[in-house]
Amino acid sequence: MARPKAKIDLAELEKLCAMQCTDEEIAAFFGVSTKTVERRRKVQRFSDVMDQARAKGRVSVRRNLFRLASNGNVAASIFLAKNLLGYRDVVASELSGPDGRPISIDSRPNLSNLSDEELDQLQSLVDKAQPKRSG
Repeated sequence: MARPKAKIDLAELEKLCAMQCTDEEIAAFFGVSTKTVERRRKVQRFSDVMDQARAKGRVSVRRNLFRLASNGNVAASIFLAKNLLGYRDVVASELSGPDGRPISIDSRPNLSNLSDEELDQLQSLVDKAQPKRSG
């Protein structure tokens, strides 16, 4: 006598796949082995249900992510910008000067390009930074 065939309800399978559950999680839910889920996936109807439900789940996540970004969620906006628009964080070690050479830092800045107003503001900052002398 053969073992009874494991019962996997397709409606429940669809819900689990929409939540992007793994084969291990699906197997645990139905009380079957992971190998049973893998074997069943070879059946066209079973495979179609899993694939379509996972696709619907991804669309749902994408829809919610866009909704969050549209409502001003900065983290969601940054995530979408990086993943859809190709934006990326620039690490300081990625910065370079002309022709890929290191950026030179002159310890004596050229102040000749500053206006009189900018020079006055700079002098004011220097004066504030220096300790007052009592005399």
